[in-house]
Amino acid sequence: MNQNLAFADYAVFIIYFIVVSAYGYSVYRKRKQDEHDAKAYFLAEGNLTWWAIGASLIASNISAEQFIGMSGEGFFLGIAVAAYEWLAAIALIIVAVWFIPVYLKNKIYTMPQFLKTRYNESTALIMAVFWLFLYVFVNLTSILYLGAVAINGLAGGEYLHVIMIGLAVFALFISLGGMKVVAYTDVIQVAVLIIGGLVTSYIALTTVGQYFGVGENAIAGFKVLMKEAPEHFKMIIPRPTANSSQLEIDKYLTFPGLMSYLAGIWIINLNYWGCNQYITQRALGADLQTARTGILFAGMLKLLMPLIVMLPGIAAYVLYQNGHLPQLVGGKDGAYSAVLTFLPTGLKGLSVAALTAAIVASLAGKVNSISTIYTLDVHKKYIQKDAGEKQQVNIGRIAVFAAMLLAVLFTWNDLLGIGGVGGFTYIQKYTGFISPGVFAMFFLGMFWKRTTGTAAIVGVILGFVLSVLFNEYAPALFGNETLLYTAYPNGKGAFEIPFHICMGLSFFFTMLAMIGISFAGPKVNPKAFEIDSEMFKVKPQTTVLIVITLLIIVALYVKFW
Repeated sequence: MNQNLAFADYAVFIIYFIVVSAYGYSVYRKRKQDEHDAKAYFLAEGNLTWWAIGASLIASNISAEQFIGMSGEGFFLGIAVAAYEWLAAIALIIVAVWFIPVYLKNKIYTMPQFLKTRYNESTALIMAVFWLFLYVFVNLTSILYLGAVAINGLAGGEYLHVIMIGLAVFALFISLGGMKVVAYTDVIQVAVLIIGGLVTSYIALTTVGQYFGVGENAIAGFKVLMKEAPEHFKMIIPRPTANSSQLEIDKYLTFPGLMSYLAGIWIINLNYWGCNQYITQRALGADLQTARTGILFAGMLKLLMPLIVMLPGIAAYVLYQNGHLPQLVGGKDGAYSAVLTFLPTGLKGLSVAALTAAIVASLAGKVNSISTIYTLDVHKKYIQKDAGEKQQVNIGRIAVFAAMLLAVLFTWNDLLGIGGVGGFTYIQKYTGFISPGVFAMFFLGMFWKRTTGTAAIVGVILGFVLSVLFNEYAPALFGNETLLYTAYPNGKGAFEIPFHICMGLSFFFTMLAMIGISFAGPKVNPKAFEIDSEMFKVKPQTTVLIVITLLIIVALYVKFW
């Protein structure tokens, strides 16, 4: 099985590169009259259509950690990992109906601006600096490293640094044109991502069918997967018993069954989709109906994602267990790349283009958000207060270049050790520690007028401290079995509480502390947002989209519960 790319694969990839670059340049030329308009550069204010917003949300969300990491979790856990995607669709409904109206009515363009407007400048500055470090040293680096490693493996294993630079330059080329160029090129990127991903899933299923003697038929191949790995088609992972194997315990630690749905997975999704500059920025420049439709469109696309990023992992598991995937290397994270080797010449190039589209779109979106936060919330306020529109755009472009340069420098020899833990785990670990406090701060800030600035600062710090406590020290300090949690052996000589449960506990106690502190303040905080019921009313067409999405999710859970 030849793992290297052929001439036709390179040709397909080059065509993809030329099309995206040409389209991005044409969009840039059309907005030249707004060349030095800061709001147009950072937010594409008023110019994005609903389909551009939705496609950009998905293109920015799906990256190497999904293609490689989630496919790997499909190999390990099975369909249970699809909960991240399907519940994200519900989270996007919540964001569209309740979060976005608050942002738009109060003219919020960045998340630090939200914190300054609702709480105080100290909270905003603390979180702006934190988000900049998180986006540069966690998100950018892991996306760039994991993507370069994956594509390098398909290209023969000798071009890691060349590919790394190529991905960075491609993302720079798009992001330097501003948010409008990023969003509209994302439409092509997400089309390539979906088509290439579906092709990979189709080939994976037909390959399974071929090896198991049922013909080159995708539906027959899917039935083989369900027959050969029935445990991989259960959404709820059972709680371990005294007789459970370490493998069964490890699965529960990764995704603790029903407890995931009562705890961490909602915090992960609502914080990511509703309180994240990198994501919400796409909708903050639009009117309410356009933003809502775009977000709900993204939610419907999320329903497709397990088919693209998880199913190849399950196929790889079945093939590997039956001796048909000797090219699998690197454990579960090698599942997607191993499946790609089955693709014929040309289609392999399309799948590499899809993977590249996911990586580049995420890199471009991330550096654009870094640029926005740095320019509007740090540089303009604390370094160069009199910066004009042209200067802000130029500063933004310098920030884009600097962020990408730092990402390349830190991933060149993997200084952060991303390869040791895996990109997906790396991102979850370092963003998950702060998510409970951040989400509590945003949620109470939006919907409870009594929440104070002191409570917000305490919430962020306490949420982080509690996350570290429950994840790293609680079993040793309080025991393995308490009223709040059960810790399980992790196979490394220690006991762990499932990560989702740690997040739920951290969020619960952080909320209690913030509410208690806020009761010491005025009944209505002077900085509280004005909210009325009219803000949350939805049009009939919006209701239809919501109902369709929910019905599909219910059907999926009924089938695979």
